[in-house]
Amino acid sequence: MAVLGGCTVQGPDGEQQSPVRIELPSGTPSPKSAPPDDKPSAPAAPAAPAVLWKPGDKGRDIRELQARLRQIAWLFDGPTGVYDDLTERAVRGFQGKRGLPKTGRTDRVTWERLLKMTREPGRWDLYLMGGQPADAPDARCLTGRVLCVSKESRTLRWMVDGRTELTVPVRFGSEYTPTREGVFSVYWKSRHHVSTLYDSPMPYAMFFSGGQAVHYSSDFAARGYAGASHGCVNVADEPAIREIFARVRTGDKVVVHW
Repeated sequence: MAVLGGCTVQGPDGEQQSPVRIELPSGTPSPKSAPPDDKPSAPAAPAAPAVLWKPGDKGRDIRELQARLRQIAWLFDGPTGVYDDLTERAVRGFQGKRGLPKTGRTDRVTWERLLKMTREPGRWDLYLMGGQPADAPDARCLTGRVLCVSKESRTLRWMVDGRTELTVPVRFGSEYTPTREGVFSVYWKSRHHVSTLYDSPMPYAMFFSGGQAVHYSSDFAARGYAGASHGCVNVADEPAIREIFARVRTGDKVVVHW
């Protein structure tokens, strides 16, 4: 038994009594020396993978994401370069099919899984439906009124005295029906033209070389560069070709170049 002392008490007659004794069980630990709780702590939750892209994001990386989703039939539109509702839905479906959290956002785990299942997209996979930047205009386009058509960037510039007023993506003929290159002029305009050779509509046609013309193509608008023309310069943007058609005059120059 442990004994604590040092205090004395006075009796009723003024007689001193024995010191007060307080008995404690031996070996009782103080609160500071109490053993720690033996229960194991819960493991920390794993950190969520970093989100690379999410709805509303834009740019070349989004084009690649969309092009890769197209390769495995999770997306059928685009690429547009905009993380839109269709892209979010495609990502969510891809994630669910592979047991990943269906967030609709592209995190690092989702992206790495997609990379393993697809190939590196080429330039025209990324710009299947247009949207590509135009290259520099040919020197022959820098004077006068010109439809300046680049086969390298697949674009058409409407230019006046060296100034670009409108730019649109265009599509050309296949290797069997190539679009002619060189300097030409618009010799005929036909707003509601229909091809007598292929029995297909050619709205806003501006003929520059035989039966070859710059015109609107609903097939280009629907299929992009997955298709080809019969030699004409196809435009998929109907409001743009309507405006170009209104501005171009018979006799204006057409330059088709690489």
